Amino acid sequence: MDLGYVYKNHKKLRCGYTTGTCAAAASKAAVRMLLTKMPVNEIGICTPKGVTLNLKILDICITDEYAECALKKDAGDDADCTDGILVYSRASFLPEGIVVDGGQGVGRITKPGLGQPEGAAAINSVPRRMITEAVLSELEAACQETGIKIIISVPGGEEIAKKTFNPRLGIEGGISILGTSGIIEPMSEKALTDAIYIEMKQKKVQSGFNSEVLLISPGNYGRNFAKDTWGIDLEQGLKCSNFIGETLDMALMLGFGKILFIGHIGKLVKVAAGIMNTHSRVADARMETLCSCAVLSGCSIEAARNILLCTTTDEAVLLLKENGILNKTMDIMLGRIVSNMRQRTENKIEIEVIVFSNQAGVLAVSGNALDFIKLIKGQDCS
Repeated sequence: MDLGYVYKNHKKLRCGYTTGTCAAAASKAAVRMLLTKMPVNEIGICTPKGVTLNLKILDICITDEYAECALKKDAGDDADCTDGILVYSRASFLPEGIVVDGGQGVGRITKPGLGQPEGAAAINSVPRRMITEAVLSELEAACQETGIKIIISVPGGEEIAKKTFNPRLGIEGGISILGTSGIIEPMSEKALTDAIYIEMKQKKVQSGFNSEVLLISPGNYGRNFAKDTWGIDLEQGLKCSNFIGETLDMALMLGFGKILFIGHIGKLVKVAAGIMNTHSRVADARMETLCSCAVLSGCSIEAARNILLCTTTDEAVLLLKENGILNKTMDIMLGRIVSNMRQRTENKIEIEVIVFSNQAGVLAVSGNALDFIKLIKGQDCS
């Protein structure tokens, strides 16, 4: 089936469909088979994006008590660990109402802040709505007023979940049934920012977390550095990947009052230049930014030229140290980072920043950053 294409980095990539679409389509077919006792080999489903798909139904089982079938996930050209899995739906009768739950391989929510109550199956709100609407459409077409129970299962979901955000989010026992549009666009940045938002929202509402101070780092370097240097529990931190600007936008929207950002100079130096997506394909400017800060620190033309010729920030840091201007250059760079981050949040969030490198250790610490660490550690120990 041709689901359309997107172009990323000059490549034509095929779109796919989500686990939520799979679950809704399988549920629609299962209910039709429960009502008619006849097999359904293909089913049509309209996704929230408005794209109608005709999907092949697999592994059909019809009994007097239930009807069950599966649909194979197709992620298109996206690097998706759930590509090719079978999503099953089992439909059975209830006296009234529609119940949607998860079975084998679908995770269970164990922490607040994920949009579903603790103990519920990890089936997000849009897929739940898609499933419910699919069930209702079949009941209406058959002029039936009975209740229906739907159980979604994913064989092998427990193992697949280990490759996802679920263990970190407190979703145990399987994958989540996801999808807001029903369609997967390959290399989707939205999928990553959605995951960051979910984790951030969870940290805001879950009991025991200090909602006043949000600890953010671009990746594992920052989290590990915080642990090794100050003994901060890794679970206290949130990884934002390259999406620094969007992460700050989300923090503002969720009402965080304080943020501590701990990051490697190779990422955060870009923020000093106002670059809020630090992926190399978006922008670089690492050496140009360091050079401008070094010039303001009083470096020579020769030193500035050598900085521009560096290939890594660690190399540039060593050069700045040799020229006796490392501390002053880092202070200027840090001021720009903090200013740009605070401007991004309309100066409504108190933001502090710590910059480090793997070789030199701590390079720059803004005003109240160490006090923020005490707050985070105090919350962790309470």
